[in-house]
Amino acid sequence: MRDGLSGLDINEREAARTGNGELPPTGRRQAPPPARRRPGGNGLGILSLAISIVALIAAGTALFLVLGEYREPGDSSTLPEEEPVTFQFGDMVLTPLEGMPLNPYDQEAFGLDEKGRVTYEKHGRRGRAGIDVSTHQKDIAWPSVAADGIEFAILRLGHRGYTEGGLFLDETFKQNLQGALDAGLEVGVYFFSQAVTPEEAEEEADYVLEVLDGQELAFPVAFDWESIPGDEARTDGLDGEMLTRCAAAFCKRMEDAGYRAAVYFNQTQGYLRYDLRDLTDYELWLAEYDAVPDFYYHFDLWQYTHTGRVDGIQGDVDMDLAF
Repeated sequence: MRDGLSGLDINEREAARTGNGELPPTGRRQAPPPARRRPGGNGLGILSLAISIVALIAAGTALFLVLGEYREPGDSSTLPEEEPVTFQFGDMVLTPLEGMPLNPYDQEAFGLDEKGRVTYEKHGRRGRAGIDVSTHQKDIAWPSVAADGIEFAILRLGHRGYTEGGLFLDETFKQNLQGALDAGLEVGVYFFSQAVTPEEAEEEADYVLEVLDGQELAFPVAFDWESIPGDEARTDGLDGEMLTRCAAAFCKRMEDAGYRAAVYFNQTQGYLRYDLRDLTDYELWLAEYDAVPDFYYHFDLWQYTHTGRVDGIQGDVDMDLAF
């Protein structure tokens, strides 16, 4: 997700004072002689008038009742008000954001393959299997990753420190970029942000652009802002309005440079922090760990687990679907 009323004009009011709508008589006109009254006629006239008034009142009441039962098609003015649409998130009941696109995916189209990985197929179109990695995965054997059915990889390019705010390159980014490309995977990148102003978010985007140095990417460059639990961080207390502005500033900078941009978030951020309506120009990357996503709004990428297993990677890895 007025009208005013006007009264009679001066001439109409003046004319109305005569009782018949005409101007008051002048001295040149003679009033007609009074009509003769028939003896006894006064009582009968009053009785007839009273009967007529009663009949008019009865007819008006009947018409009012009939009209009260009739409604024009589409007229909801007399219908009972419907309950507002809401949805559940944890213990909270939330009202949908007006104008925000909704989750378009058919829950019946999700499944699991023989390796326990989530799949999606609908009308001949399927979700594409991917991973996102950082230095935490250490050395990756990318040919083995590609042979295990992985089609794309989103690589951490770098991060901002959460105490002093310095900008740092991921230690394995360059080798991961080359290894993934050589193995035939499509690649995107993400930056772990700790921006507290749109200007800092733009600084992070400029850092990413400097590192990429014109490198072509098939997948987006993602803004990944996360709170730091269990420790003091420079981002503590950042409100949702400012966080949304930071994400938009980063993404606009990337798109102005010719890259597709995305925003990574979990359900809590999506419902309670970001105003996703301000980010619909960019791709949305949801983190929700389940076999079927029930996030209420639209998203383009889905990180469905952080404990996936893929050949060529030791230990757990994040698994994703691209729709």
